[in-house]
Amino acid sequence: MFERFSHEARSVVFRAQADGRRMGSRRIGTEHMLLGLLDAPRSLPAQLLNRHGLDRASAEAAILRHVGESPSDDLDAAALESIGIDLTAVKAKVESTFGVGALDRDPVTDCRGGLISGRHIPFSPRAKKVLELALREALSLGHRYIGDGHILLGLLREGRGLGALVIAEAGVDAGRLRAELVAQIPPTREG
Repeated sequence: MFERFSHEARSVVFRAQADGRRMGSRRIGTEHMLLGLLDAPRSLPAQLLNRHGLDRASAEAAILRHVGESPSDDLDAAALESIGIDLTAVKAKVESTFGVGALDRDPVTDCRGGLISGRHIPFSPRAKKVLELALREALSLGHRYIGDGHILLGLLREGRGLGALVIAEAGVDAGRLRAELVAQIPPTREG
């Protein structure tokens, strides 16, 4: 299915994965897909969501209200130190084995974009459903590609995940947003 994804749609998925990692999630959920859409302010989905009253900062704040904030690194370090684990010594040992900055590097991908190293986070069943519905939305519109707009349509159509809940709580009329989006999605692949 990913071979049909436009560059923009692939970027949404990569940004969702990055947001999931940053937020300490065990799975990439519909909320991360929403953030991935909003992370590209010039994209059609982000512009429409912004116009309807949902921006990146308010979406992330709403998500954190629902899932709770991840413990800060300082609290994690203090907890480990309280049981006798010296993080400075651990970092020094890792860096002596794998090189300076080994813990700070982004995950490495192969030439096809597959993950070689780093923390792989699987998609939740609802996030997988959003991607499946994005394909169905593209096909129903007669498009031979899946774009970022189709991902937003899939998110709206799935309707029960945290991403859809955040959209609804922001007062966005999903039907109106869907109609505007369908009218503006380009019929051919852009990128």
